[in-house]
Amino acid sequence: MTKQKYKPGKIRERNNENILAAAEQEFVLHGFKGTSMQSIADRAGVPKANIHYYFKNKANLYRALLENIMQVWNEVLSDITPDSDPADVLSRFIRSKVHLSYTNPNASKIFAMEIIQGAPHLREHLSQNMRTWVKEKTSVIQSWIDQGKIRPVDPTHLIFMIWSTTQHYADFETQILEVLNKRQYEPDDIDQITDFLIDMTFSRLGLEKPELEPFRVESSEPESAEVIAE
Repeated sequence: MTKQKYKPGKIRERNNENILAAAEQEFVLHGFKGTSMQSIADRAGVPKANIHYYFKNKANLYRALLENIMQVWNEVLSDITPDSDPADVLSRFIRSKVHLSYTNPNASKIFAMEIIQGAPHLREHLSQNMRTWVKEKTSVIQSWIDQGKIRPVDPTHLIFMIWSTTQHYADFETQILEVLNKRQYEPDDIDQITDFLIDMTFSRLGLEKPELEPFRVESSEPESAEVIAE
């Protein structure tokens, strides 16, 4: 396994990624209260002082992790416009969310735990940033309806539905696998889930499903990077 050195301009970005990845593992195992900055530092392989340098305290780190999770989930919709093709945008959105539920279920589980507890660390972000984001995206979806590109639906609840159905496969993974008598999801399962959700959504919207490439698990060996303090 090789070590990769990063240029000075990339050090902060790489350190953030390393710390957030370690924090995700600790928070999903032990929850917010049961996780310590020291345990995150130990998992990340960095001094605890490095984490305080980037995030000041555990609450800041936890919020940063949650906000990063939502940003990754909704990235597909970041640049949609009234001129965008709804079939392309929505199929990519559903596909990416299903795949993230498979490749990174911990992110969905951490988010679900936060919401179930009343969003004590995320309420401000949800009521301000996320509310604005949803209004912007629903405005675009409404423009698609007005142009006759999709059948009339409630744009807000369309987004809610896609969020909930795709995240279900991570949040309730144990239940689903037990019912299906499986030990884990396989790539074919991810294709089937994706096709089903797109078919169900598109039949309501009056859209044709585009051709989708089969899901493939990346088999490359993960890299190890040196984390350097600024």
